[in-house]
Amino acid sequence: MLNTFKNILSDLNAGNYAPIYILCGEESYYIDRIYDFIAENALDEMAREFDQQVVYGRDLQGADIAPIIGAARGFAMMGGRKVLIVREAQAVKKWDALAAYLDNLMPQTVLVICYNGKPDKRQGVWKKAMDHPQVVWLQSDKLRDYEVEKWIAAYITELKEKYPDIYIDPRITPLLADHLGTDLSAIVGAIQKLIDGRPEGNNIIDAALVERNIGISKDFNIIELQAALIRGDVKKANQITQYFASSKDHPMIRELAPLFTFFSNLLMYHYMPSKAPAIVAKELGINPYFVKDYESAAKRFSAGKTFLIVGYLRDTDARLKGINNPSAKDADLWKELIFKILH
Repeated sequence: MLNTFKNILSDLNAGNYAPIYILCGEESYYIDRIYDFIAENALDEMAREFDQQVVYGRDLQGADIAPIIGAARGFAMMGGRKVLIVREAQAVKKWDALAAYLDNLMPQTVLVICYNGKPDKRQGVWKKAMDHPQVVWLQSDKLRDYEVEKWIAAYITELKEKYPDIYIDPRITPLLADHLGTDLSAIVGAIQKLIDGRPEGNNIIDAALVERNIGISKDFNIIELQAALIRGDVKKANQITQYFASSKDHPMIRELAPLFTFFSNLLMYHYMPSKAPAIVAKELGINPYFVKDYESAAKRFSAGKTFLIVGYLRDTDARLKGINNPSAKDADLWKELIFKILH
C-alpha cells in the first residue's frame, strides 16, 4: 500500500510497525530516515543483539531473497519482535520467496527492504506487494529543481522545534537550493554544518556564515543576480553571470531554473486580483519575506515584458540543449540573455 514519508514516520512514532516495508526510489534521504528509525527504535538495545539483522543484497548467495524470508518465518529469540533489514535490495534478482511470503506474513516480524531505484511494478511480486494491505510502500523520488527551495524552507521550519533560539535568514534558502541541487542528504548536512559551525553566542545563520562554512559566495550567486535584475543593474548582472560562466560550480542550465521560476511567478503576480503579501505568499508558495522582491520587480518589468522574459529563458534553455545553437558558449548566452531582460 503506497504511503507518504510523513504518514509512515507518524505511525512509527506511535509504535505501529507493519510486517513489511518496501522503501524504494532514487532519493535515498527518506529511505535512510525510515531505515534509521526502525533500526534504532523497533527493538531495545539487548533485543537488537539477538533479533535484528541487517544484510546487503549483494551478499545474498545466488542473489536470492529466500534466506531472509526463511529468517522472517522464524520466531524472535527474545520472544518479541524480529527485525530484518535488506539494504541495496536492487542487487537481489530472485524474489519468488517474497511473493510466497506475502500470502502468510509473520506478525511479529518487521521486514524492511531498501531498494535504491524503481522496482519493475509490472513484475508479479511487486504488483502483489503494492496491493497488499499490510505492506507499507514508499516511493522516494528525486525532487525537481523548482521544488528544492520550497523543501528547504519547510525543513528549516521543522528545525525551529529543535533549535528555537536560532534564526535562519530566509535568503540562504535559495542559495542552498542553487548550490546543492536536489541532493536532500547534502542539503540537510549543509544546514547542520551551519548550525554546528556558528561562532559561540551567535544564533543567526546568514549568507556570511554560508560563505565561511560552505563556500557559497555571498556576492556572486543566483540571488544576487536576481536582485541586480530587479534593480536594473546591468554591470552587476554581467559580473555575476561572467563569474558563473567561468566556474564549474554554476552550470548555466542549473542557474536558469530559479530565474525561470521567479519570472514565471512574477507573471502570475501581475494578474493576481489581490496583491496582499499574505495572499501572494500563499498563492506563489513562497516565504512572505520574498514578496517585496515581486513588488519591486513588477515595477520594473511590466506583464508584457515579463511574458517576453519567460520566453527568453525558455529559448536559452533550448539552446543550451543544442537546439538552434551550434557553437555559442555559456558566457555569450548569458550576455545575450541579460541584455534582452534589461533592455
